[in-house]
Amino acid sequence: MDAVVRGLAIYFTLLVIIRLSGRRTLAQMTPFDLVIVLVISETTQQAMLGDDFSITNAILLILTLFTTDIGLSYLKRWWPRAGHVIDGVPTILVVDGVYDSKALRGCRLDREDVMEAARSQEGIETVQEIKFAILEVSGAISIIKKS
Repeated sequence: MDAVVRGLAIYFTLLVIIRLSGRRTLAQMTPFDLVIVLVISETTQQAMLGDDFSITNAILLILTLFTTDIGLSYLKRWWPRAGHVIDGVPTILVVDGVYDSKALRGCRLDREDVMEAARSQEGIETVQEIKFAILEVSGAISIIKKS
């Protein structure tokens, strides 16, 4: 039973930390991010398993984590507000060729991040050619070109 409680505590702690760290961290991993993920995974494993490294404990923990994930997916389906809290909502970064500086700061993005997405997706050279730039929940930036 201790493994279940530990697993749930670590699961929700990581969910909150990853959610607070921002969506871009998940969309574009740098070598630094990879090292952090590896260190976190090792630390998480030790915290969840404690001193019990048995196969039974590991299976119980895996089942707990998958069941929690499935339960949260149902919760998000039944209660859309929970999905907004857990996954976030899309953020508009550019409207009719004008950057939303507050949104960029809040998402910890630079104007160059938006322009990189605009160039790669639509071949856009200037922000004035962008109707909307939206930071999606996945961390990707969607660009809608002016007609």
